[in-house]
Amino acid sequence: MSLLGTPLLVVLACLAVGIPVATVLLWSRVRGPSVVRGGARFGLLLSGQLATVALVAAVANNYGQFYTSWGDLLGSSAPPPKMSVYGAPVSTTGGVTHHRATTSAQHPLGPATGSMQVLGPTTWSTPSQWTTRGKVVQVTISGHGSGLSIPAYVYLPPQYFTAAGAHRRFPAVEVMTGYPGSALNLVSRMDYPGLALNLVRAHRAQPMVYVMFSSTVAPPRDTECTDVPGGPQAETFLAHELPSAVAHGLRVLPTDWGVVGDSTGGYCAAKLAMHHPNVFAGGVSLSGYYYARSDVTTGDLWGKSLAVRHHNDLEWLLAHRPAPSASLFVTISKAETRSDGYPDTMRFLHLVKPPMHVTALIESSGGHNFRTWDRELPRALGWLSDRISGRPGPADQPATHGSGPLQAAADGRALGGVRG
Repeated sequence: MSLLGTPLLVVLACLAVGIPVATVLLWSRVRGPSVVRGGARFGLLLSGQLATVALVAAVANNYGQFYTSWGDLLGSSAPPPKMSVYGAPVSTTGGVTHHRATTSAQHPLGPATGSMQVLGPTTWSTPSQWTTRGKVVQVTISGHGSGLSIPAYVYLPPQYFTAAGAHRRFPAVEVMTGYPGSALNLVSRMDYPGLALNLVRAHRAQPMVYVMFSSTVAPPRDTECTDVPGGPQAETFLAHELPSAVAHGLRVLPTDWGVVGDSTGGYCAAKLAMHHPNVFAGGVSLSGYYYARSDVTTGDLWGKSLAVRHHNDLEWLLAHRPAPSASLFVTISKAETRSDGYPDTMRFLHLVKPPMHVTALIESSGGHNFRTWDRELPRALGWLSDRISGRPGPADQPATHGSGPLQAAADGRALGGVRG
C-alpha cells in the first residue's frame, strides 16, 4: 500500500474510529487478573491514540508530500538523480561563468542601505577552533528604506580568520528556509556550516560566508519575498539592503552573491536570481515552485495589480519577456506530484531559454523534506561555488566603510550589540 493516496487514509480512518468503538464494547468484557485487565485496557486506549495520530500524520503528509514512499520514510537509499541542463550552456572558461567572474571587481561597496548588529557567537565552535572550523555568529540585519529587521546566523569560514585571508573579501550566500521556517534549523538540522566546511576540505567548494535566515521576513505574513504595494518591501530588503548591510559589516563581496532556499525559500531564491542577476551570480531552488502563489498566508501581495502579479510569476516572465542572464540550480522529485511540485518544475524548465541557464537535478524518489535536501545540497553548493567569482581584485580589501566596530565584533575582538 502506498504511503500517499486514499487507500492508506481509509484504512487509518477505519482504525481511528473502530478502535475506540471496540474499546467501549470490550472494556467490561476483559477477563483475567487485575494486571492483565489493566494491561489490556491500556493497550486498547494506546492503540486508539496511535491510530488517531497516524491518521493525522498521514493526512498532513498526503497534503505536503513530505515523505512520498515507505522507503523515503524509513531512510532507504535512493537511486541516482538525473541531471539536465536547460537554456544557455555554461563552462568554466566562457558563457555565464566567465561573465560572472569579472563583475565583482567592477562594483564598489557604495553607501550602506542596511545595518547589521552582532549579538555574539554561538556554541558551534570555540575561539580556538575558529581557524580550523570557522565560526557561527548570531546577528540582526535591518534595512534602512524597507524598515524590515530579521534575526539571522552568519557562518564565517576558517579562512576568514587566517593571516592569508585577512585582506580578502569572501563570496557570500543568502540561505533561506521555507514558510514559516526557523533560521536555527539551517544551522542545527541542515547544518549548512558543517557541510560548507566539509566541501571546502574536499576541494569541492571555495570558502564562502553564509547568511542564514527565515524567508518570513515580515512575520506572520508570507510575503513570498515580494515588494508588496503599500506593504513590506521584502524583495528590496533581500536583494539590496541585506547584502549591503553584510558587505559593510564583514569582509564579503558586495555583489555576485549566491542565494539558496527550500520550498518557499526556493521560489524566493529563483526570483531573486532572475530579478537581480547583477547582484546574485547564481540561485539554488530546493523543491521550490515558480508561479505567483496567493493564499490565506500571503494575503493580497499584488495590490490587485496584474502587472505586479506577472512580475512575480517566474513562468509568466519566461513565457512573455526576454530571459534574464541568470543562472539557477533547481531540484525536485518525481514523487512530488502536487501541482506545485514536479509538474510545476518541469513546466518552468521547458520555458527556460538563453541567455538564462538552469541545471536541474531530478530525483526519482524522495519527498518535500530535509532528508531529500540533505542529499542534494552538496552538489548544489558545489555548483553555486563555481558560479561565484571570489577572485582577487579591487574589491578584495578590508572593510573600511564605517564598519570597523562591527568587523571587530565578527573577528572576535569585541562582541556585543555594536552597529556599524
